[in-house]
Amino acid sequence: MITFNFQDVLLKLNKKQLTKVWLKEVISAAKYKTGDINYIFCNDDFLSELNIKYLKHNTLTDIITFDYSEKNTISGDIYISIERVSENAHKYNKTFDEELHRVMAHGILHLTGLNDKTDEERNFMRKREEECLALFYE
Repeated sequence: MITFNFQDVLLKLNKKQLTKVWLKEVISAAKYKTGDINYIFCNDDFLSELNIKYLKHNTLTDIITFDYSEKNTISGDIYISIERVSENAHKYNKTFDEELHRVMAHGILHLTGLNDKTDEERNFMRKREEECLALFYE
């Protein structure tokens, strides 16, 4: 089950049901089953606290993913900073919704085992994000 939660942010999430269907398609296309996936939309301060506490990183980020997957079923908590999404949308000349969907897909891709630590991994992750977005925007 995919749920959307809001932590100290005002966000009108457009097309909730369509977004859930799309996310399940992304998961299925990666050959996984959908478990319990919680999206938590928050602000920079909240996400920064998690970043410091759990990952020991003192930097701003747009997403943190906690993976609880078992075998072929992906589950996890995906925290997304709405402030980072908004800033990145402006920076990369995308709509807010496009950037939000990219980051949402990014979290799912992490749950499927993809990483983005090296340049090669980042390039592959970006390619997969684009493929995921094509499923939503085609």
